[in-house]
Amino acid sequence: MEKFKIVADSASDVLTLEKVSYAYAPLKIITSEKEYLDDKNLDVRKMVDNLLEYKGKSSTSCPNPDDWIQAFGDAENIFCVTITGTLSGSHNAANLAKNIYEEMYPERKVCVINSLSTGPEMKLIIDKLQYLILQEKEFDEICEEINEYCKNTGLFFILESMKNLANNGRVSPLVAKAAGLLGIRVLGMASEIGDLQMLDKCRGREKVVAALIRELAERGLKKGKVFVGHCFNEDTAVIIKEKIREVFPEAKVEIYNLRGLCSFYAEKGGLIIGYEKF
Repeated sequence: MEKFKIVADSASDVLTLEKVSYAYAPLKIITSEKEYLDDKNLDVRKMVDNLLEYKGKSSTSCPNPDDWIQAFGDAENIFCVTITGTLSGSHNAANLAKNIYEEMYPERKVCVINSLSTGPEMKLIIDKLQYLILQEKEFDEICEEINEYCKNTGLFFILESMKNLANNGRVSPLVAKAAGLLGIRVLGMASEIGDLQMLDKCRGREKVVAALIRELAERGLKKGKVFVGHCFNEDTAVIIKEKIREVFPEAKVEIYNLRGLCSFYAEKGGLIIGYEKF
């Protein structure tokens, strides 16, 4: 039996970890024509291209408690990171799984962490958990430290389209219509309660990147870690990375491709940025 294990839902974009046991519970993207399972076998580009042509309604489905229990596997201490519980049932399902699992195995412990976010911010939390485990800290100490750490992370997003968010009731259709019109890009953030907060509407890439850098400065980034996830928009991701390094030379910036769930909501050209507030 493993002493420690990290588990997350697939909104984290994390498929594997090198140094700590890890598993993920996949979410699903559902249309009237096809169902996409957000696992390692998903062809994200094909899904994104198909959804661009698709005109009907679409939705998402979170892991159920059995999916979570299967991901927990056989471990003594489990840290479970979920997409924001404000906008998804994944967190509630994970808590139900925790209760069932701990009743089945009274000697085991599960710490469920509501990221109040998605994608890159979840990756930051998972990275921090891996670091704390490798420091050989005890379960309760790690739970306390990771909850404190979550108070010092944040997430921004830049979207060229908000069709899927509107279809799912995450934003109003009126707000969604603004994105993509005449080159308008929407800058937003994950709020303190885990929902979506719109900050600015900018015409053109240069203006929205400048607005992002201002927000990062105002909200605490100095020399922390930044993950820039993009949905087939590496050019803009590289520009963001360069601007962050220019303004925050000590910050550590990493670019990566968003996986299925995050690509569904970001849509083609969208970016999601997770950062540490220090």
